Amino acid sequence: MKIITLILTLLLSTNLLADNYFCKKDLESLPIQQGGRVKPLYVHASEMMKMLTGKSKVNDLSAVEAFCLLSINGMGIKTDVTLNARIDHVDLMKFLGLEKDQHSMNFEELVARFESLRNEARTIKDNQSYRTAISNLMNAINTYQEIKVGNNWMLAEQAGNEINWVPLTAYLTDAKVMAQKSISTDEPILPVLMQSKATYIAALGDKYIVELYYAKLQLANWSLVITLIALASLVLFKNFKIALGFTFLSIITQLVFVTLRVIISGRAPITNMYETVLVSGLGSLILAVLLGHFKKEKVFIYMGLGYNLCTLMMITFANGMLTATISPLVPVLRDNFWLSTHVTTIMLSYGALALSWVMANGALFKRKFRTLDRQEEVRLGEVIYTTLKYGTTMLAAGIILGGVWADYSWGRFWGWDPKETWSLIVLCIYIAILHGRYTNWIKTDRFIAITAGAFMSVMMAWFGVNYILATGLHSYGFSEGGAVFLGSFFLLQVGFLVITRVKKLS
Repeated sequence: MKIITLILTLLLSTNLLADNYFCKKDLESLPIQQGGRVKPLYVHASEMMKMLTGKSKVNDLSAVEAFCLLSINGMGIKTDVTLNARIDHVDLMKFLGLEKDQHSMNFEELVARFESLRNEARTIKDNQSYRTAISNLMNAINTYQEIKVGNNWMLAEQAGNEINWVPLTAYLTDAKVMAQKSISTDEPILPVLMQSKATYIAALGDKYIVELYYAKLQLANWSLVITLIALASLVLFKNFKIALGFTFLSIITQLVFVTLRVIISGRAPITNMYETVLVSGLGSLILAVLLGHFKKEKVFIYMGLGYNLCTLMMITFANGMLTATISPLVPVLRDNFWLSTHVTTIMLSYGALALSWVMANGALFKRKFRTLDRQEEVRLGEVIYTTLKYGTTMLAAGIILGGVWADYSWGRFWGWDPKETWSLIVLCIYIAILHGRYTNWIKTDRFIAITAGAFMSVMMAWFGVNYILATGLHSYGFSEGGAVFLGSFFLLQVGFLVITRVKKLS
């Protein structure tokens, strides 16, 4: 370690920047083990910088460069990398003495205040969001310190016929550096690190590299842009084939996105809130295209693209609520058959019900602020009714499959867990709506308004159980937070229903 420290000191003393010594772009493809799985350093460094600072870059440094430079501190070399934690909770800002427009604080200062944060967390009784904010900040501080001592990335090292994973500071030994120095006059540390990549690939293959391409392609962003273009094409061009072409391109892009996640994780992409939102949006768009084709109704495409846009905006911008991180599964979720059937069916049902929600709100808006004659209202009512039938049928099937899985995993078919209970509530609500519509008990004008409001029950079962109730056996695999989002959704929906209250058409 003394030799390594000497080499690094000489490099740094000549004011060479990160791209002139071993913290180079080449490290992006380095396989490291962290968080229970193997992934490229680029992915892990980006996740860490995003988690610590809320940004994927640190000043002019890439995530890999900043992560690598910070880790050098574990070798006794102080580097000029300053990270600031993102702090948004009002009570936490007050506790730390931050001004209203000051939403960040240096991690070195936070390290010094770690014990005071711990003591503050112990005094909180009723303010759950404040306690969660402090807990998240303390976890970030611990992660920062772990990175700074060089223990946050584990490298592959050959040990007989097996692969051992060791921290950077343990892997990068004087013997390895001197051996490399004896065969090359170039900077010796990078080749030693890259030897870990060669060792891993020789033993286990290079499948892990798919995640590097997945991360760099930014398919979520591309899908969002293409969906926006498809929606714009529906409005701007009379030729429907243009919009349909962009719609298919969006579907293909999202299918590639989902497929890559499956290849990387080795499981169905439906184990956290990010993935369920993604699959729900994609499933609804595919269903909308199929229904539009068989029913010869272009309005289905509007519905599918509208909801798909909402889900893509959520996974792209709601980073505090949804996390794109691919993590290992808890034991009960490791049965891929039940995971793929039960959760996928539920998510597709939510996607179908979301189509009815989009169309219902659109019809209410048109009736209130534009012109909606009786004939068009009846037609839109039939469109909404069609999507409700598909959504309710899939929801019933998903609940039954979930019961079978629960009997297989937990030894009971039904236990009135909050997620189970709310799923049943949603099913009962939509069955009542369908029955009322079928028997003409609910007239078309009220049917549209009721359908728009009914989706709040779906949001409660989907998000509310995890973000508001935060209890039950189904609480694994989901991010914390989101109560503000859900409360805002309920408020806006109720407000919109009040504004567009039912009135007779002239």
